[in-house]
Amino acid sequence: MSNDQASRIEPAVAPLPPPAPAPPARRRSPWRARLRRDWPLLVMVAPAALLLAVFHYLPALGNVVAFQDYNPYLGDGALQALAASPFVGLDNFRDLFADPAFWDAFWNTLAITAFQLVFFFPLPIALAILLHSILSGRLRGFVQTVVYLPHFFSWVLVVTFFVQMLGGAGLLAQELRDAGITPPEIMSNPDTFIVLVTAEAVWKDLGWGTIVFLAALAAIDTNLYEASAVDGASRWRRLWHITLPGLRPVIVLLLILRLGDALSVGFEQFLLQRDAVGRQAAEVIDTFVYHHAIATGDYGFGAAAGLFKAVVGLVLILAANRFAHALGERGVYSRS
Repeated sequence: MSNDQASRIEPAVAPLPPPAPAPPARRRSPWRARLRRDWPLLVMVAPAALLLAVFHYLPALGNVVAFQDYNPYLGDGALQALAASPFVGLDNFRDLFADPAFWDAFWNTLAITAFQLVFFFPLPIALAILLHSILSGRLRGFVQTVVYLPHFFSWVLVVTFFVQMLGGAGLLAQELRDAGITPPEIMSNPDTFIVLVTAEAVWKDLGWGTIVFLAALAAIDTNLYEASAVDGASRWRRLWHITLPGLRPVIVLLLILRLGDALSVGFEQFLLQRDAVGRQAAEVIDTFVYHHAIATGDYGFGAAAGLFKAVVGLVLILAANRFAHALGERGVYSRS
């Protein structure tokens, strides 16, 4: 059979139609994927978020008092008093910024914060590294208990302890008098007050501040230490190249949070010692608000000081977080 005859016998095959285009893939929402992935964590944090909303964010609506001549006795309740109090605009802020006592308290607060950042903030890191290096579990637990315990003391007890130890009639003064030495003024000296309050804060909260750093140290891979020891790295090199880089994200995060709370150095600690050293040394923003606003009933003036403090803290935490991003750290929140 010739080729022409075979071609006439074979049936003609029609060309296949082109494949239909695939339907576009349904784009899944990243928020829905995150919700499906992280819902157990969200459920776990929901009670804390609810408490934060009820006791922090909801009361923040009361900052409207800073723009009013607030009188709590107008009406039968807080809401009626807010509605009945006259609106004064920025008058409370003008009075606040024109008060020299406020600026004294402001600069005192910043000076104490800066001093404690330099001389207190690194100490929990050093203590955590020291505790982490203790091999005996019993000894480590005993030291942790001893250094953690003062955190649960009230500031009244802490200040009383320092008065009994360092005051004019305290143990140190009595021992110096018995030795024929005139004891120095420690608890009532305004020139060294910043050192005194920092020492009190160190004794009270040094152990408590190590908890986060100990958790971060526990997350560092021990194989890194073993490999570096095999390579001949000394203890200081392991500290510099393994331990501190492992702690750096936590250090940056806590430093940002501390800067955001820079104007809140404490209330009870300074209120208890204000009369002993004088207003010029011991007045901070929190005690200023108490003495110049709450005690006198000028609530609008006090709310203006509190709102100013919150705005400054927000600016500081945003600036510190941007600086953390420049260093390659996540900070409090990421840019993405």
